[in-house]
Amino acid sequence: MAALDDATLDDLREALAEVEDKKPTQRLMAVINYLEEDSATMAEVAERYGYTGPWLSRWVGRLDRLADEPVEQVVYDDPREGRTAELSGEQYDQFVEALHESPEEVGLDAPAWSVPLARHYLAEEFDVEYCERHVRRLMSEAGLSWKTARPEYYKSDERAQEAWQEGFKKSATTWTTNTRS
Repeated sequence: MAALDDATLDDLREALAEVEDKKPTQRLMAVINYLEEDSATMAEVAERYGYTGPWLSRWVGRLDRLADEPVEQVVYDDPREGRTAELSGEQYDQFVEALHESPEEVGLDAPAWSVPLARHYLAEEFDVEYCERHVRRLMSEAGLSWKTARPEYYKSDERAQEAWQEGFKKSATTWTTNTRS
């Protein structure tokens, strides 16, 4: 049974009163529950919080530093470095505005926006290279939706098409008997 060597349950409770975020609260509660329940194993307590026994063991050890270090350094994770956004906020807003206009209005020779066209626009206008998947995500965030063409045969009879579509218009639900055996 792991126990705190330097910090006390009172230290943990004081830290719990100071934290506001979900993860630090969850970590402190898991360790407090484990230390207060004599018959519970680490795996049992950790499972209540959706984690494993080794996770709880690491947190018992980490929270033991509360006796010597400030709560912010012990309970919270260090900020993670991520890839910086290549478009600034102003550039992103300009891109969204361009997407809501036709490509012709921003100087591109195309009737509608496509992912490759938007990618080309980003490269030319802002000198930013994104993969097509990310450009598709940016376009979706901007409020555009993917629409596929529904081609029509150029020799089709317009009256025959209208008659065919009439048969598929929504009407009241009708139930029929199944004639298959």
